[in-house]
Amino acid sequence: MTDKQPAGLATAVKNSLRELTQTFAAFLKAPRALWGVNIPYVFEGLVYFGILTILGKFCSENVALSDIHSGWVYGGVTGGITFAMLLFGGVSDKIGVRVSLALSLAVMMLGRILVALSGTLSLGSGMGSPMFLLMAGGLLLMVAAYGLYMPAAYAGVKRYTNPQTAAIGYGVIYGLMNLGAFISGFISSNTRHGFAAKFPPNGLTAVFWIYSGITLFGALLTLLIITRKVDRQAVERVARETREMSTAEQNLAADAKAASGKKVEARVPMKAFYAWLALDLAALALLVLSRMGKISLPGYFLIPLLAFAVLGAGWEFLRRRPDHPFRDVRFVFFIFILIPVQTLFAHNWLTIPYYLDRAFAGTGVSRYFEVFSNLNPILIFVLSPLIAALTARSNVYKMMIAGTFVMALPTFLLAIGPNVYLFLLYILLMSVGEAMWQPRFLQWVAEIAPEGKTGLYMGIGQFPWFLTKLITSMYSGYVIARFCPKPELGLPMRTGTMWLLYAFIAMVSPIALVLARKWMAKGMTRQG
Repeated sequence: MTDKQPAGLATAVKNSLRELTQTFAAFLKAPRALWGVNIPYVFEGLVYFGILTILGKFCSENVALSDIHSGWVYGGVTGGITFAMLLFGGVSDKIGVRVSLALSLAVMMLGRILVALSGTLSLGSGMGSPMFLLMAGGLLLMVAAYGLYMPAAYAGVKRYTNPQTAAIGYGVIYGLMNLGAFISGFISSNTRHGFAAKFPPNGLTAVFWIYSGITLFGALLTLLIITRKVDRQAVERVARETREMSTAEQNLAADAKAASGKKVEARVPMKAFYAWLALDLAALALLVLSRMGKISLPGYFLIPLLAFAVLGAGWEFLRRRPDHPFRDVRFVFFIFILIPVQTLFAHNWLTIPYYLDRAFAGTGVSRYFEVFSNLNPILIFVLSPLIAALTARSNVYKMMIAGTFVMALPTFLLAIGPNVYLFLLYILLMSVGEAMWQPRFLQWVAEIAPEGKTGLYMGIGQFPWFLTKLITSMYSGYVIARFCPKPELGLPMRTGTMWLLYAFIAMVSPIALVLARKWMAKGMTRQG
């Protein structure tokens, strides 16, 4: 018995490697249009994550905001992007992948130019200053454009891959954005140090100018690679390849789209929905102004008002859409229970740049905090397509449980205290967990979408991510100020306590997924 096990293991490894090689070979032969999505995605990953890494420092040192208010800016950007995806996700289905990608990148470039101008012109500083308002305007444009860009990119992957290459396609695009994020660390740190004298006080404004130019380059690449002719040829080729697949493969593809027979029939009355949405925004604005001390309205009034407005908008949106995914209890549980572990994603920019810059002050880790902050992306670039190919036929729910456990548990390492080796081990292990579940989740959402509704479903699937970023940003600034303050303030560092708190939060997701596995198994429409 024992001497047969190694042979079985060797056979399993050999089969896995053969399947991996075949899948990658098929993907590399994918239509040219797919590379029109993938290549600009590298540059956008570079710029997007590069901005997230330095935005807190820019707000704190250039715009002169407090850590708490800087956290709110992060929440407005990252949460706003996901909310914009919910609003604009379906636009790419109407105007096409090519136009959506080029248009969104052009608007993002304009927004990033405005942010760079806010640091270039002498406009004063502080909350409410002209500098803050110009920066906020640029970030708003970037947020709106990104709400169109991400759904369009994933719709492009679905459009330009066949059922054999779909899994690796989603894994690769997820990895490519992370490759760009890793490169941004070197560009940002070297630019920041090289232009500190020309763009005081820290050279960050020069980084924003470079990121604006890179965005323009990405937009031009999209238009040059994905021409109308290339798009048409790619769609025809994918359709032909799908028809030529064996019966077994076609059955697998049919299983992946088992839910696509459902269609969204009715439309929400836009006037009523936007009225609720206006109340949402008004309540949120009043709450922010109250916390800033600009007005004096009690929280026990504003918070229930905001909650009531959110529930009202949700009800108005869903009441005439009986087939909407949000009316599926298991689907809602599945996407919302991921919020606790997804907080670790948000801490990659809300907490880790501050942590590395302050807890390791005076060391090379602090001097090049952008590079260390973006080690996770390069690991994801390597791991994501490999794990996606090796687990392409694995049960989605089991992968979610395993991946979220592997991602959450290493956070306890940081509770020991600032140590560069423990930090590197944490990044390695949590990246493995992320690569195990995150691309598969995105693939699952895209593939259960009915034909012509991919962008819409991608936006819907991202709604809990919107809540994650919004909620986490509301408390992260307070936690940073209390447990990881600026070194010059002379206050004690208690980063171990901070990370212990975050570890317990993240563990909620895998534990809940385990407890709900039997109930969820009854309603999962996508098994592998």
